[in-house]
Amino acid sequence: MGTGTVLLLIFIGVIIFGVGLYNRLVAGRNQYKNAFAQIDVQLTRRHDLIPNLVETAKAYMAHEKDTLEGVIAARNAAVTGLNNAKVDPTNAGAMKELGSAEQGLSGALGRLFALAESYPDLKANENMMQLSEELTSTENKVAFSRQAFNDAVMMYNNMIEQFPSNMLAGWFQFKSAELLEIEDEDVRSVPNVSF
Repeated sequence: MGTGTVLLLIFIGVIIFGVGLYNRLVAGRNQYKNAFAQIDVQLTRRHDLIPNLVETAKAYMAHEKDTLEGVIAARNAAVTGLNNAKVDPTNAGAMKELGSAEQGLSGALGRLFALAESYPDLKANENMMQLSEELTSTENKVAFSRQAFNDAVMMYNNMIEQFPSNMLAGWFQFKSAELLEIEDEDVRSVPNVSF
């Protein structure tokens, strides 16, 4: 074999290797975007359950208007945070806003459930018990989805930072993704709802 043939084979090998790396980067990016879509589904379900929960509680907790309004305001902030994060999951500010909004919503829900303990009729209401159970189940699904998303982000970020894929990532402008973190340890655990 001549040197020209060897050089051609090396060049073809480098091209094939580069295409493989590029495809891995694209697959990683798509994987974390899909994982975020799963978070979107669960958070949307959570956000949709909250107005029903508040309406059920409203009949029993007429004197607790501030708490009920706080839950709705926190829910609206969480919906806005989710919509902003959906636009670009690589946007660190949007992901931090979403984490903060979800933390605020969990705190507001915690206050609502703590206050609901003072209303035995509300605790015994079948609709309230069903909504609480659905919300708890959804909270678990959110936690699992967030874990899967953060795992996918970590794998993707590792790919774009490791040599030699970091060179291709830079050339093709692959941006690192942001983890969805909730700062408060109390919020990391699923609220204990008992009626």
